[in-house]
Amino acid sequence: MKFIYFSIISIVVIYFLIILFVYFNQRNLLYHPSENNYLDEKVKFKYEEVMIQVEKDIKLKSWLIKKDLKKNNTLLFFHGNAGNLSNRVYKLNELQKLNINILIVAWRSFSGNPGEPTEKNLYNDARKSVEWLNNNGVKNENIILYGESLGTGVAVELGKDNTFNSIILESPYTSIARAAKLYYPYLPINLLLKDRYDSISKIDKITTPILIMHGEKDNIVPFSMGKELFEKANNPKYSFFPKEDDHMMNFNQEIIKKIKTFIEKY
Repeated sequence: MKFIYFSIISIVVIYFLIILFVYFNQRNLLYHPSENNYLDEKVKFKYEEVMIQVEKDIKLKSWLIKKDLKKNNTLLFFHGNAGNLSNRVYKLNELQKLNINILIVAWRSFSGNPGEPTEKNLYNDARKSVEWLNNNGVKNENIILYGESLGTGVAVELGKDNTFNSIILESPYTSIARAAKLYYPYLPINLLLKDRYDSISKIDKITTPILIMHGEKDNIVPFSMGKELFEKANNPKYSFFPKEDDHMMNFNQEIIKKIKTFIEKY
């Protein structure tokens, strides 16, 4: 009987310690500045490195691929939860072929930037990036928000309160809470989670034209999440759901053609 009692106590203590570990380390589990989950490729475009002031003592390293800020629409790229700007070169090599400017922003703690990544801080980084474009002559009506994975939650947050030219979501999740439950089904996620990025509760507040892209074989963010967001989104809305793609890693001409067709509508 004592053995059973101590076994139960031990299991409870271990479970409690796991909960404590996850609670205090959850942002390390969510954000991976030094991890490269993407493809490395040689830069095939000219860019200007710009520093965007987001706090008194924090500037974000960003790349600007400029054609004409006054005449061309500008795609504002919010990247995902792993890696640096160089890890997106294979996407930028394709996107820069379009008749648009591109500003890709590295979040706090990513690409050598100072600061701590949190939901609140990433929202602020994104808003300051929009301000930077506004101050450089780019109006919201000429800004295309592009969210990649984690960045989709940031794009949705900005899109629900503002009108932009259009919004593109690549491999979006419904919320971090729902996604976390898939990875940690044994934990009380709703009680522990600090950063939620609850896109599913915001998507129907967006009136800006939206394109949602999600690979049906995504093993990081379930395809069902992208489909659910699309179903709840307002018109005008468009989708691209490649059947064989895993987390939109196959950034090919078919994807670029879909993006080109979409942005040329607006």
